[in-house]
Amino acid sequence: MLAPLRPFEPRVPSPVSELSDERLAPFGVRLHLKRDDLIHPEIPGNKWRKLEHNLAAARARGHRRLLTFGGAYSNHIRAVAAAGHYFGFSTVGVIRGEEHLPLNPTLAYASGRGMRLRYLDRTTYRSKTDPQVIAGLRREIGDFYLLPEGGSNTLALRGCAGLPAEIPFRFDHICCATGTGGTLAGIALGLAGGQRATGFSALKGGDFLADEVRRLQTGYGRVTGNWSVETGYHFGGYARRTAELDDFIQDFEERHKIALERTYVAKMLFGVFALVRTGRFAPGSVIVAVVTGA
Repeated sequence: MLAPLRPFEPRVPSPVSELSDERLAPFGVRLHLKRDDLIHPEIPGNKWRKLEHNLAAARARGHRRLLTFGGAYSNHIRAVAAAGHYFGFSTVGVIRGEEHLPLNPTLAYASGRGMRLRYLDRTTYRSKTDPQVIAGLRREIGDFYLLPEGGSNTLALRGCAGLPAEIPFRFDHICCATGTGGTLAGIALGLAGGQRATGFSALKGGDFLADEVRRLQTGYGRVTGNWSVETGYHFGGYARRTAELDDFIQDFEERHKIALERTYVAKMLFGVFALVRTGRFAPGSVIVAVVTGA
């Protein structure tokens, strides 16, 4: 692991435990939770897996500044700010939209960890990957190591690909929440023969994610056919929720004493239980659900 400049001890491998839930018993499947949310309180789950190799690459190339993109409530922005704090990088967060004061808790945290906040109007933000936009940011800010929105790139896939090897038993299916496609693309790369991965889109209109997973794997150099994306469990779109989802979250916490993160994880687990009921998983299947955290 890249040596931090401040005390930083990620819990890797993250723990795995079987979920005892009588709702699963009639279908003959077993469900385990991979608790990536416990990796670190400030850089949890897939955030750490995506950042670890990128941080090492940034330092190896002599960069002292990280720049990334995100919305005003982006947990990726939070994680990059925390990573800069622990590993000695200055950080810049390019935020979609206009500045609003006082800062919301996400941006206040990022600013408190030393991140410089730079705002882009929504039209320009849609062109954030355009070389001219990037060049303009370099002229304004100076040199930086570029992390894409959501952190999904080839090195992020490498970090996520290591997750399946941490599971110390045979399993058939692994499920995760999907926002940019990087976690699913990476996990699928790390699977053994006969194993499959399913991503659950947290976004309305998530059909584009299949193309994004293929694009990311193509950049990695290996496209696999062992994954799929479920797009029917977004509950109205990113950060949206319904009474049905809220009831599931409350019931899950009462049953298992686990408070589910609402934007990604709760939707994914709701979808897993729904697919179990429809017979998607054959009797005898062993399923692992990755609790990524926020």
